Amino acid sequence: MEKTYFDPKDLRKFGKITNLQEEMGTKFFDWYNTVFKGDTALTEREKSLIALAVSHAVQCPYCIDAYTSSCLEKGADEEQMMEAVHVAAAIKGGATLVFGVQMMNHAERLSM
Repeated sequence: MEKTYFDPKDLRKFGKITNLQEEMGTKFFDWYNTVFKGDTALTEREKSLIALAVSHAVQCPYCIDAYTSSCLEKGADEEQMMEAVHVAAAIKGGATLVFGVQMMNHAERLSM
């Protein structure tokens, strides 16, 4: 079997980022855990769906694995998860296309 850059087992090593920079790693995990802790203005399920969508937008395979599991554990179904992915894709696609305005403006300036 060919080794790939992405190894799902590496996700379990994430906590070790504090080994080389304990202060910043600890601060990150404190903040990260606070963001996802409990139902606040958003439910844990909603936070997981947002995280799943963002994971796809930033194309992080580790995050996709983690938040697919999290969504299922928190009661989201596959249809809701796929809809969240489509929302991320629509935003990412729109963000790409809106830069077309910059291109059109620049092309117009050059044509003058």
